[in-house]
Amino acid sequence: MKDITKTFPGVHALNKCQFNLFSGEVHALVGENGAGKSTLMKVLTGIYAKDSGEIFYKGKSVELKNPKAAQNLGISIIHQELNLMSHLTVAQNIFIGREPRKGSLRLVLNEKEINKKTKKMLDELHLDIPASTKVSKLTVAKQQMVEIAKALSYNAEVLIMDEPTAALMDSEIDELFNIISNLRKKGVGIVYISHRMDELKRICDRVTVMRDGCYIDTASMTDITIDEIINMMVGRAIYESKPEIPEVRSDNVVLEAKNLNLGKAIKDVSFNLKKGEILGFAGLMGAGRTEVARAIFGADKIETGEIFVNGKKVSIKCPHDAVKLGIGYLSEDRKSYGLAVGMDVKTNIVMSTMKKFLGFLGVINEYKIRSIAKDYVEKLKIKTPSIAQKIKFLSGGNQQKVVIAKWLVRDCEILIFDEPTRGIDVGAKSEIYKLLNDLAKEGKSIIMISSELTEILRMSHRIIIMCEGRITGELDVNKASQEKIMKYATDRGKSLYGTVGV
Repeated sequence: MKDITKTFPGVHALNKCQFNLFSGEVHALVGENGAGKSTLMKVLTGIYAKDSGEIFYKGKSVELKNPKAAQNLGISIIHQELNLMSHLTVAQNIFIGREPRKGSLRLVLNEKEINKKTKKMLDELHLDIPASTKVSKLTVAKQQMVEIAKALSYNAEVLIMDEPTAALMDSEIDELFNIISNLRKKGVGIVYISHRMDELKRICDRVTVMRDGCYIDTASMTDITIDEIINMMVGRAIYESKPEIPEVRSDNVVLEAKNLNLGKAIKDVSFNLKKGEILGFAGLMGAGRTEVARAIFGADKIETGEIFVNGKKVSIKCPHDAVKLGIGYLSEDRKSYGLAVGMDVKTNIVMSTMKKFLGFLGVINEYKIRSIAKDYVEKLKIKTPSIAQKIKFLSGGNQQKVVIAKWLVRDCEILIFDEPTRGIDVGAKSEIYKLLNDLAKEGKSIIMISSELTEILRMSHRIIIMCEGRITGELDVNKASQEKIMKYATDRGKSLYGTVGV
């Protein structure tokens, strides 16, 4: 790719960007959210049309007018947000639109042939996933593997992976890396987009860095350090300090859950949250952490148990009840549950407090809304051409900041952050870490759910560990380690409150 330029209304997304890929290499493409990585790859896969520049494939200049043209050449992409149809089977998803048919008129789908082809492909990738299983029954990790199989079904010679490990645990990442290693041996060139810096040295041959829509540099992974990559990415100092744990921690309990139960998802869960505390929730995927957060916020109805806010027993039947009690929830799925992506930045920021902006006769005070929105865009360093920009055009990290702004405007005393930095670059992460620490210093109380153990250890004052719906451990951060957390996270037979049946 040479001198690729792409503009959107009010945004110069790419400015004469460069990128090249060798057969059989894994080439990391890194940069902060909004740097232009995904846009560059969408140009390569025909999703976006470039304004200028040239793309050469196997030495020949090509015009990729749509995704089908790219796929026909052997260029496939696995997007960060999975694009599978949950009501269809694995095989149906892989061959959607290209299904083998039977009968003289070729009108009937040949399910047997589809399943046979899918099984062969999955076996080659050493994936133990039944072809006839509905995608809705698969874990996120297995769905990710199906996306890879789907991309390879087009006989891909160039495979673009956008944040492939964002939702995977360590064992699943090992499985993915084995697949990548096998693909590399077959000569497939892989573009690897990731914000997890530790993965780059492990899997990548070269790295290209982008910043603010511009190409910065390309280097061999053997010739560059992670610190040097980060410096090129952000061009500024990164916030690295650990939380300042107070010598005398407040004993003021602002939220308490007692014996919460919800089917198999939550089993006899009890814990408390103190004023000014960051309480980390750790555990493997499916441990029940998000289910606990949703239950407290009223998104899912608990079967039995009690919730207390500031010592008073409360009834939270829906999210509206939780918000009235001063509880805000930042979902791990920001696009489905945290944002109105078709609306603009300012509307999303004031969404949870719209009543505050009603003036005489119920007329909305647009001046006040704009003023508040501009203030939080500046405070949180949200990259947007204006507060009138639609949310769907912002990068993932900036979308996350808008959700945070929404709850800060509401001035919630209790904030639940579910995977607050998932899919977010190192620069935006550091800003969110600083923000969480500042909120805790101001007396806000925070529950932080994260799958990244380094993040849990860095940000938490206290850590709750869950396994299969139960709390199996509680650690003060000064006595915690990754090994101790993983011990409790895999303790299937015991609850913190005694032995339970498996």
